[in-house]
Amino acid sequence: MLIRLLRFLFGWSKPAAPAEVASPREPAPSSLTGRDLSQPASVQSATVPKADSRAAAPPRSNLSGLDTDKFAPITVDEALAATAKADWKSAYFDSRGVIPHPSLPRVQVIDRTMVGMGLISEQELAEIHDIGDRMGQFRSDAEFIAIAGERAVVESREERQRRKELRKAEAEARRNLRREQVVQRRATDIVFLGRGVSRGLADRRSNVELLQNNGLPVLSSPAELAQAMGVSISLLRWLAFHSDAPTRVHYVSFDVPKKSGGIRRLSAPHRKLSVAHHWILTNILNLLPVHTCAHGFVAQHSVLTNAEPHVAASVVINADLSNFFPTITFSRVDGMFRKLGYSPAVATILALLCTECPRQALKFSDTIYYAATGPRALPQGACTSPAISNQIAAKLDRRMSAMASKLDWKYTRYADDLTWSTTGEVTPSVGYVLARMRHIVNDEGFELNHAKTRVQRRSQQQSVTGVVVNDRMSVPRQTIRQVRAILHNAKRTGLDGQNRDAQPHFRDWLTGMIGWIQMVNPEQGRKLRSELAELS
Repeated sequence: MLIRLLRFLFGWSKPAAPAEVASPREPAPSSLTGRDLSQPASVQSATVPKADSRAAAPPRSNLSGLDTDKFAPITVDEALAATAKADWKSAYFDSRGVIPHPSLPRVQVIDRTMVGMGLISEQELAEIHDIGDRMGQFRSDAEFIAIAGERAVVESREERQRRKELRKAEAEARRNLRREQVVQRRATDIVFLGRGVSRGLADRRSNVELLQNNGLPVLSSPAELAQAMGVSISLLRWLAFHSDAPTRVHYVSFDVPKKSGGIRRLSAPHRKLSVAHHWILTNILNLLPVHTCAHGFVAQHSVLTNAEPHVAASVVINADLSNFFPTITFSRVDGMFRKLGYSPAVATILALLCTECPRQALKFSDTIYYAATGPRALPQGACTSPAISNQIAAKLDRRMSAMASKLDWKYTRYADDLTWSTTGEVTPSVGYVLARMRHIVNDEGFELNHAKTRVQRRSQQQSVTGVVVNDRMSVPRQTIRQVRAILHNAKRTGLDGQNRDAQPHFRDWLTGMIGWIQMVNPEQGRKLRSELAELS
């Protein structure tokens, strides 16, 4: 009832008709029926004070002793008539948390109605307004405190906003500075070249004294290496960058059949990488000493110099290293360059330039990716691979040569072909040599191809890297007979008629065979070359 009455008096909604709860003898005390609801003149003549004049109203300790007619019940019509007056409809309202002054007409009507309906007693109403008067004495201070508090809150929020904007500005400045530093660093330095291979790029410490003693160019940083090679940092980064599945690679790979069966994968570098390889070969690798037992890919050495020490031997042992280049991985090449005195940063870049992963082309979403199928290792087809392999196998050559000298044997190596020979009667020691050879090879990180290991005695044809060495160096008889038969029959049928194996460039192939014979036996080779010239 009280809530509905307040809603009605403040204009929120029309009140519902009050329910009459009557006893058999008399009406309920809260009913307005049968009561004198005449409104006192003081209520009708009261006006709404201004907002700034309410605090100056005389304080009252209580409302006891007032004219009880002031709180006499009023009818609904009288209450509606009071709410229709202009002063009731004024725009002034007390703020929340403040008890309104009893002199306000609106408050007087509400007080009369509440007391008249028995919702509150005069004493309780007096206490409420007394508390309101006492609160009014401190209202100015409370308002000042509230305003000061609100101002402090606003200032605190503004300060937090300023600090927030300052932090944002500082963070943006740091990001811009870092962005500029990254751009500058990318243009002048290399700090990352792919996952798993960039660990040493931060170390720029080179052994300058060791490099100078070896006559090698002193390089410590990627910038110095790029400047020495005559390329930009960005190009050097692009050539050396490692990726497990790039969309473009720096090699053209193709397969060629092996004489012994199977396929050999050759990888030829593109032009820009080939230029970098030639610089490394000319300025670093060719300046390094090579063990005297190594004859493959060494200046002034050939298969003839490799076979010559084994001429007229009683026993010749040939062995082959399985997957020679693929076993020389990125980490071994990196360690080789570091051992020369180069910093880890320069050694890492050089090793990345000289190695590559075996890859397989895969198509996904209309894009071809070259997925790595193994670790980075020396590619067969790069000009740097043979020279690097000689450096990696240098310790193998030293150990093999030392053992051969101790046993009165001779040892040579041409790429992945190992040859042992002796002129004495050493049949009981052949097994020991084979066992020690296998142990040293495995200990140095290589593996023997046991299918190609051969022990050749004097009673049979002894060959070393394709050269027969029984009594003197010569070409196998089968090769000589084949070339002579081709030249003899070609006089009747022509060269094309003798191309029984469908060689694509038969004349060039025949010229190469004659050149090989002439290198081993110059006199015999000259005769065969003159016969070929007569056919043209």
